[in-house]
Amino acid sequence: MEVVFKSVAVACAVVLVILACRLLNWAWLRPRRLEKFLRKQGLKGSSYRLVFGDIKDMVKTIKEAKSNPISLSDGNLSRAVPFVHQSIKKYGKNFFIWTGPRPVVHIIDPDTIREIMTKYLHFQKPRGGNPLAKLLATGLIDYEGDKWTKHRKIINPAFHLEKLKGMLPAFNLSCSEMIGKWEGLVLEKGSCELDVWPYLQTLTSDAISRTAFGSSYEEGRRIFELQTEQAEHVIQAGQSLYIPGSRWKFGWLIAVLCPDLMHSTEFLPTKRNKRMKEISKEVQASVRSIIDKRLKSTEAGEGSSDDLLGILMESNLKEIREHGNNNSGMSIKEVVEECKLFYFAGQETTSSLLVWTMVLLSKYPNWQVRAREEVCHVFCGNKPEFDRLNHLKIVNMIFCEVLRLYPPAVALGRTIHEETKVGEMCLPAGVLLSLSLMVLQQDTELWGEDAKEFKPERFLGGVSKATKGQVAYFPFGWGPRICIGQNFAMLEAKMALAMILQRFSFTLSPSYAHAPHTVITLQPQYGAHLMLQKL
Repeated sequence: MEVVFKSVAVACAVVLVILACRLLNWAWLRPRRLEKFLRKQGLKGSSYRLVFGDIKDMVKTIKEAKSNPISLSDGNLSRAVPFVHQSIKKYGKNFFIWTGPRPVVHIIDPDTIREIMTKYLHFQKPRGGNPLAKLLATGLIDYEGDKWTKHRKIINPAFHLEKLKGMLPAFNLSCSEMIGKWEGLVLEKGSCELDVWPYLQTLTSDAISRTAFGSSYEEGRRIFELQTEQAEHVIQAGQSLYIPGSRWKFGWLIAVLCPDLMHSTEFLPTKRNKRMKEISKEVQASVRSIIDKRLKSTEAGEGSSDDLLGILMESNLKEIREHGNNNSGMSIKEVVEECKLFYFAGQETTSSLLVWTMVLLSKYPNWQVRAREEVCHVFCGNKPEFDRLNHLKIVNMIFCEVLRLYPPAVALGRTIHEETKVGEMCLPAGVLLSLSLMVLQQDTELWGEDAKEFKPERFLGGVSKATKGQVAYFPFGWGPRICIGQNFAMLEAKMALAMILQRFSFTLSPSYAHAPHTVITLQPQYGAHLMLQKL
């Protein structure tokens, strides 16, 4: 019996030593090796600090930046990306910081970004990180290799221009409902102060509900509410540190050794983790219910629908029939995830674009007048139509400039799985890359001394001329992985702005506080309080 106890004791000691070695390597030895490697490449950056790296400083900097609004003419980098903004001043354009024990190399060079975006098989989306973020949305945006190719091929038909043309009535109906509410508020006095931000969020959520789920759009509204709450939780989780190994049999040991990180693990029963999983289950069930109804309709011979879900399911079935193999298509679970992604990305991107457009047109009334004159000339008081929307050159210039200054996503992430040459640098496996598009799109060396100013005329000759052929502007991504929903977002935004301009003029309210901050996308922290005047 004594021999058995000794054997167990030895086995436990060995396990503890192995865990301790792994923890030491994860928390200290590997980060120090990576830091030494990066500095040899001529990169500057912060020194590694045990376990947390720069996370505490990042959270503190963000908290300080969010404590006060800024002037609309001051530029937005110091508030939207405060830690990156400070790091550039300290270390130069290409630098590295630490998200826990992993270094993040920030790339702010068009040529290097072109290389990274073109070689998308070598520079892939980051894996791992905080798995709670996956509860918000996964799908095409996360996939790589053959899986990404398959999903992109199946989803593509849903975003063909001819299909998008058929979605204009849904856009029009959603816009009309919002404008009707605004007219009711303005009717008594001829003008009123209004926070347009929640209305624009409702507009885009209704539009994506109608275009994605057709007659089931009322069910989609609940999905939007849940996804909005989930996004807030994801941001909070992202400001803490996920501990690799929390799935291990002895993963609890890391949490015990590092009690400050316990709330970061996916499997600890914190209040936030429980709520995020509840939301995920409810969203999954809601989307699955809509899909099941659609499948029953198809089986009953009722034909397919022209909404995004119907087109996606038809394309998926076609792919399966052509190859005679279910593996060639998407599973129902994968269809659910793509629908969640449709919903979240479609709503967030367009609402962000519209709110900053209205804010900037309030600040620069001459551009608002020019845009309105163009809209009135093109549509002559009629409903916006697909072909005529493409004639809105001034509106398009305005949108391009808004996306340059206020891109929905402030940066794109990539990772390296093996030692790789990037530009003039050689970077080791495990390094994360951040393509700081918001910083790049306001770089004075690329855009001139007026880079922080709102000047839509810089896009008069198109994006290529404005960027001089460089990859210095990519609010929807760039290269093979450019956002599949770009045309959808721009079409909806043009429709909405055209209808708003035909009925209202607007200026900044005295109570407006300029406070861009990131909640997945770039949003106004205190809303967008404008003075609406009925035309």
